Amino acid sequence: MPPVEVAERIGRANTSLTPAERRVAEVVLERPQLVAFGTVADLAEAASSGAATVVRLAGKLGYDGFTGLQASVQHSLASQLRPAAERIREPAATDAIGRHLQFELDNVSTTLRALEAVALADVVAHLAAPKCRVHVLSGDASNGVARQMVGDLLALRDDVHLLDGNDVAVRRKVSQLRSSDVLVTIDLRRYDRWVIETARSARAGGVWCVAITDSLLSPLAALADRTLTVAAASGGPFDSHVGTLALSNVLVAGVADRLRLQATDRLDRAESAWQSTSSLMDR
Repeated sequence: MPPVEVAERIGRANTSLTPAERRVAEVVLERPQLVAFGTVADLAEAASSGAATVVRLAGKLGYDGFTGLQASVQHSLASQLRPAAERIREPAATDAIGRHLQFELDNVSTTLRALEAVALADVVAHLAAPKCRVHVLSGDASNGVARQMVGDLLALRDDVHLLDGNDVAVRRKVSQLRSSDVLVTIDLRRYDRWVIETARSARAGGVWCVAITDSLLSPLAALADRTLTVAAASGGPFDSHVGTLALSNVLVAGVADRLRLQATDRLDRAESAWQSTSSLMDR
């Protein structure tokens, strides 16, 4: 995963980028080490573009030329997401609690600050629409967050489903999706290929799609009607899903607000059932 700040700037500038600038941006996202330790010529060659395009992209992203872009990437590489097999070889932190605290605070702050009010309201409206069935699709690493989202939404409304299983089961479920359905896809780089292909099939069937992913240039974003980006930097060998969970909590809270009367009745009935059978213990 690229440095979060650079990824956010590329996402905001996405619609204004030329095809040549997009090629450079994709290299920046995929190979941040090349930007950090290479030259303008190196980046231009990797993107099959020209040096002038590299400089123009840096300007569109708000940097003072390539040197400004390079300095930002160099400063942020400590937070870069890399395969667990690489990160496990790093020396242990001397202040493990403080290090992880800062990573997770940054993940939540970056994720929620990147939320745009219009996009959030649109996604919540679709998730709360009574005639829409909601399906949640997730890569393996974020499956826990996906299951939590499904459980929370089911407490508020009907027809919320986790889209998973083997290839036969998933393809059968996708074939039954309706154009009135909503698909929430959750995955971060490196993306699960089957998730991308499933999202592509759903989109081809006219399903309204929202992607929760790490960049507006991710393959999932290209298939989505709305994309919500998350930060997932970590002090350990695995990506953090704290920011993703925080975003899920915001979406669920928004749905609860829109469905307050219906959701209140559902929660009251569930609470009554639990109390009548002493299913839960306070002590």
